[in-house]
Amino acid sequence: MKSVLITGCTDGGIGSVLALTFAQRGLLVFAAARKLAKMANLSNLPNVKLLELDVTDRAQVQAAVALVRKETGGTLDYLVNNAGQTRYLPLLDEDSDFEEAKAVFDTNVWGQLRMVQAFVPLLTEAKGTLVYISSTYAASKRAAEIMFDTLRLELKPFGISVTSVVTGPVKSQIHSHMADLKLPEKSLYADVEDTIKKRAGGDDGAPRMDTQKYTDTVVNKILGGGQLKVWCGANMWLVNLMGNWVPSFIADKLLVFGTGIDVMLKRK
Repeated sequence: MKSVLITGCTDGGIGSVLALTFAQRGLLVFAAARKLAKMANLSNLPNVKLLELDVTDRAQVQAAVALVRKETGGTLDYLVNNAGQTRYLPLLDEDSDFEEAKAVFDTNVWGQLRMVQAFVPLLTEAKGTLVYISSTYAASKRAAEIMFDTLRLELKPFGISVTSVVTGPVKSQIHSHMADLKLPEKSLYADVEDTIKKRAGGDDGAPRMDTQKYTDTVVNKILGGGQLKVWCGANMWLVNLMGNWVPSFIADKLLVFGTGIDVMLKRK
């Protein structure tokens, strides 16, 4: 039986549905989240094992390696790095000590690398696949995507393939914890704070792909192999087109539409 470990499997998120979809395909699934209680939807499934795992905690990562090694005999076919934090705030509004921003990078960048370093021996044994769930937003996600592009080259000698999944709008609860977002008192973006808050809460007017449709597509691509990058989510064909063929000055206009920045530009 092939095996997969997926981080960030909290109920209501993409990771949870990915875990269920892999399980339905007959894989042994190690589903991980910071708290076991947040994976109730995956409990009691015969081929799903739940792990309490914070990717920023070295001891917990090592414990996860030991458990997977024991259960599989020392191999892991797929490592899906899905865990991540979101932070929706203009860069100019970050606190000058950047502590909260650093915490996001600790999870979204260094936590991902910690998982890769720890599980490379098991992936090497299986000639497995490393998967990174990226997105079209956020500095930390883009930084991690570039890191995984580098890992794709560095892991080739060990027979490990790397796939980045660039995720667009998908129905999930990723925005549910941002209801109390508030900009600093003297924010340069105060005039458009309501727009920023709505977008942070997921109210951006964008169509969103059904989560099951997303996970079915992604799992099919992963299990099929040979994919360096997968684009999946509502209208991701357009995002891919913009990135490759649309001039930057046109893409910029499209990207700021509805963010509040477009309103500020009109007031200049």
